[in-house]
Amino acid sequence: MEDNFSNYFNQTGKVAREYLETRLDLIKLQAAGKLSKALGLFFSITMAFLLFFFVIVFLGMVVGFWVGEMTGSFTIGFSCAAGLFVLLFLVILLFRKQLIQRPLAKLLIAELVDEITDSDDHSNHIHNQRAKEAAEHAADPGYVPDEEATENTMKG
Repeated sequence: MEDNFSNYFNQTGKVAREYLETRLDLIKLQAAGKLSKALGLFFSITMAFLLFFFVIVFLGMVVGFWVGEMTGSFTIGFSCAAGLFVLLFLVILLFRKQLIQRPLAKLLIAELVDEITDSDDHSNHIHNQRAKEAAEHAADPGYVPDEEATENTMKG
């Protein structure tokens, strides 16, 4: 009798330990997945801003040279280009919430919601599959669900 109890507790301890190790591995993988998605999004946004920055700089140089040739003075041309940059800076500063903060927040929220719905869809798929299997085997009087079958084998 005591041997059965010690065997039961040993088996339960092993199963609990394996469960905790598996759960920890799953949490690590989920965190790595979220981190990789966040880093990918961060780097893609950074690259887009760098590209935008270079386009603006070269357009500023084009405007500076063009106005400089039109006026005959590159000083006036590049002063006009600098004035356009200051004007662009002020517009971005005044409308930063509408132009930058809200779109970035919406993008991040959309990414998080997509990930949450993907994980919910996956878990619902598993639950629906189990319910379907149970419904298929409900007519069979000798059918034992997997959970009960493993429970009975652990006792014996």
